[in-house]
Amino acid sequence: MSPNYKGTIFMKKYLLDLRVKAVERIHERYVLIKLTDDKPLPEMQPGQFVEVRVDGSPTTFLRRPISINFVDRVQNELWLLVAAVGDGTRRMAALQPGDVLNCLLPLGHGFTMPQSPDAKILLVGGGVGVAPLLYMGAEMQQKGIEPTFLLGARTAKDLLMLDIFKRYGRVFVTTEDGSEGEKGFVTNHSLLQKEHFSGIATCGPTPMMKAVAAYARKADVECEVSLENLMACGLGACLCCVEKTIEGNLCVCKDGPVFSTKRLLW
Repeated sequence: MSPNYKGTIFMKKYLLDLRVKAVERIHERYVLIKLTDDKPLPEMQPGQFVEVRVDGSPTTFLRRPISINFVDRVQNELWLLVAAVGDGTRRMAALQPGDVLNCLLPLGHGFTMPQSPDAKILLVGGGVGVAPLLYMGAEMQQKGIEPTFLLGARTAKDLLMLDIFKRYGRVFVTTEDGSEGEKGFVTNHSLLQKEHFSGIATCGPTPMMKAVAAYARKADVECEVSLENLMACGLGACLCCVEKTIEGNLCVCKDGPVFSTKRLLW
């Protein structure tokens, strides 16, 4: 890894009953859940995730892994961007202010944070995969490093939290139908031909991340991906989220979810 980067260190885990402060419907399929606590929230790093217990669901026996979307230290809020696609996540989307959500956090290893103010980092997201990139960009801005976001979606209405991303860095967009930004996929955007980056971080559908990884490999750029393998325990005990790597099989929840693409068999 480039000397401009510093890896994630071991962090203490917490089991907390967090209070729902707000639930905002930002799309027909997505809600933004803002959680808070009476005490200051624990330290969390971009790319880490939360295991959420879903109460009252007869079909949801295991906790649900949700990426850390943002941490607002001023308001003492943890944001979770949730796609309401199954019974468990639909119940989360139906939460009301004042409800309690039991969370195990922070879990996994996050993105490598650039250290040099001269670092030029591209953050590439697709669909709900944009979630961890917002916190990454905000933390970079805090260090005096301007991030560049490249966000992709099917249509303009599927672009998530665009106005908030613009608070933290430059934002470029692609849509498959051309309804906003450039038409096509993120790897087709003209930005990739016009500018050179010292590092790339990406999260989204696996085909998109593989395409970004291929671009990075060709451009000889460091690239990290946040994998979204199915998880159960979140602690590396159940082995259901295993990914094949050059080091053998690794648990995405414990050894990731963020990996350098040089470690993956892509």
